[in-house]
Amino acid sequence: MPQSPVTELQDCLVGIVRESEWFMSALSATRELDLPSWCIGAGAVRNLVWDKLHDFHKPSLLSDIDVAYFDASIVSAEHDAELQTKLTAILPNFSWEVTNQAAVHLWFKNHFGHEVEPLQSLEEAIASWPEFATAVGVTLLADDSIQVISPHGLEDLFSLTVRRNPIRVSISTYRQRVQQKRYTARWPKVKVIEC
Repeated sequence: MPQSPVTELQDCLVGIVRESEWFMSALSATRELDLPSWCIGAGAVRNLVWDKLHDFHKPSLLSDIDVAYFDASIVSAEHDAELQTKLTAILPNFSWEVTNQAAVHLWFKNHFGHEVEPLQSLEEAIASWPEFATAVGVTLLADDSIQVISPHGLEDLFSLTVRRNPIRVSISTYRQRVQQKRYTARWPKVKVIEC
């Protein structure tokens, strides 16, 4: 029986992750933190896949590796910083950003100018990330299997499409991101959907 397109794309992503030494190292290091619900996502996944689809043999510049986790029992910036320090101790050549998605509502207004409701899970958090292509997370489970979390699917990621996710991102913030990230300059096959 043929696989569904969703399963095919997930399998393709898992294959790309497994063949990437740096990404697998990052997943292994993050798993050592023993967080209840976590993933590496956003730009790290996007860069990995788009570099592969462009046949880049050297990884693109990545400002940091986004580690997202969900733990409503500990919502402090200090805890995130402690986790970041632990990851830096394990893999000092990587730049890390660790964010408890259960605390996003506490700082979102100061950063983006409008209030948001508290998130209820890691999956709900990923579903709110700025573009559908980056609303993807990857987790290395205890048995070394890889779990893909992609609430909006993987079509935009694999079709090299940048499209605004309207759940939490305003049009102005989206336009700023497109300008700052320079998607088409970095990956020429990328298509940006204007709004």
